[in-house]
Amino acid sequence: MSTLHAHHSAATATAADYPVQFQDLCFSYATKQVVHDVTLNIPARQVTAFIGPSGCGKSTVLRCINRMNDMVPGAGINAGRLLVEGIDVQEPTLDVTALRRRVGMVFQKSNPFPGSIFDNVAYGLRIGGEKRQSVLAEAVEKSLRGAALWDEVKDRLKESAMGMSGGQQQRLCIARTLAVEPHIVLMDEPCSALDPVATARVEELILELRQRYTIIIVTHNMEQARRVADDTAFFLLGKLIEYRPTLDLFQTPKAPETSRYVTGQMG
Repeated sequence: MSTLHAHHSAATATAADYPVQFQDLCFSYATKQVVHDVTLNIPARQVTAFIGPSGCGKSTVLRCINRMNDMVPGAGINAGRLLVEGIDVQEPTLDVTALRRRVGMVFQKSNPFPGSIFDNVAYGLRIGGEKRQSVLAEAVEKSLRGAALWDEVKDRLKESAMGMSGGQQQRLCIARTLAVEPHIVLMDEPCSALDPVATARVEELILELRQRYTIIIVTHNMEQARRVADDTAFFLLGKLIEYRPTLDLFQTPKAPETSRYVTGQMG
């Protein structure tokens, strides 16, 4: 293991301390290899950022964790292992629905469903078979509070989610994710469609949520990684170049490629 990755030594990694563990992971879309030999342990209840230029594989790596890449025909992990809470995500008997309950996902573009604010948050619980209104109401309030949205919407829970601002919609999607009580929350460029004020609200929220959840955020915005992430992984051309505490990675990068990227010499 190179010094660049020694920050979280694999030898001591337990599922409790490192709920997501990549072990020499390789991933390809049909014949195109897009992720090469990624070894990475993600610590519990922290924010880890994945940064790197477009097309560097960071979103693909993120989507392996909850098997979202399954949607793409011919795509898959073709070497190595990925453990989520100690379970290999490629295990043939794995219940992918159960995996996705434990690993929530917030997308780049907020995607509320047509329907009320209440129904949006209650969606995952209803899918899981919960019918009791009292249980749903309690979970909806708890999730909206968790997403710092309750005070803004508590008087209009029956109104359409489509009437909310973009920033509110993104926090609603976070509330919907939290409602099923995941352990890990993946965020794929969650602020790229938001204005600076809404972005700041989501970043504040991420910092609050890290006390209870393991959060992994893919971001193009290096300043955002600096503001919210405890650790940062820099990817380039499908390879993990460097993974260290965020301030170390930005202030004293070890790899020349990281240095070029964080000083703006590489797009």
